[in-house]
Amino acid sequence: MVEPRIHPVTAPVAAALRRWVLGVFPRGQSGIDYDAPPGDPGLFGPDSATWRVHADFPGMLAGGLCALMLQSLHPRVLAGVWDHSDFRHDLVGRLRRTTAFVAGTSFAGTAEAVRLIARVRAIHVHVHGTTAHGVPYAADEPALLSWVHASEAYAFLQGFRTYSGVGMPEWAQDRYYAEGHRVAGALGAIEIPASRAEMAMYLDTVRPHLRYDDRAREVLQVLARIRLPVPGAAISRGLFLGAGAALLPPWAERMLGFTAVQRVRHRACARVLRGLAPLFHIALPDGAGSRACRRVGVSPAILRAWPERESISG
Repeated sequence: MVEPRIHPVTAPVAAALRRWVLGVFPRGQSGIDYDAPPGDPGLFGPDSATWRVHADFPGMLAGGLCALMLQSLHPRVLAGVWDHSDFRHDLVGRLRRTTAFVAGTSFAGTAEAVRLIARVRAIHVHVHGTTAHGVPYAADEPALLSWVHASEAYAFLQGFRTYSGVGMPEWAQDRYYAEGHRVAGALGAIEIPASRAEMAMYLDTVRPHLRYDDRAREVLQVLARIRLPVPGAAISRGLFLGAGAALLPPWAERMLGFTAVQRVRHRACARVLRGLAPLFHIALPDGAGSRACRRVGVSPAILRAWPERESISG
């Protein structure tokens, strides 16, 4: 597979997109080493579905915002964020930390990924309390960890399918879900959907426990006014939030109270992001996925294609 060429007409746009991405997600601040040790495939490796899905920036950012919307509907999950984080004033910082964790556990070497998981587990021990209605919660409770994982896995997969421009076979979608146990299980989740069918059943099971309340409403308001440290912040914020909302299951759109006009706007944002996605791929040839590929001695071009079904990791 040949690396994409930068056309003189698209080069300035790709350069602007690169400045935007690095303005929101600066490199080198997480302390995660993606280049060593040589040959270490980490928790997933180059034949995995996870490397391909998580290397796609447009799908991951839109998917991450979709996941935040879904997570806001779970009162006990939201209570942990509400009581133990500064999301109202530092949502960008929270997004950066979550992005670093997902990238690190996906693409860093094995020891580094294990270290990141251990650090999050240690933090979770101290995150506990009661909801506004007096219901106990704890961040290390398997059921809550399962919801956080499942909402992210669902949203990341939908983001890849919608915005990557790479077709994804049904078996690869199932494989992506099955691979999720490597991080979710290590964090303490137990109920981990391992296929599209299991994800659909899991979401049906959890739906009766979800609620759009005042706290969830405030989370959406915080997302809607997030201050990105880049030029044109309002436009890019609206684009990615709309593209993320377009990934929601129809029942979640209804639960979140999106109007028909808003849903039309979300789908318009999705069309715009699909059009921009190839430029993001040109603009970001040196992300964590590409560095991981070089660490194990394969071309980053593999991230834009699927291996034979028999060879992809399980």
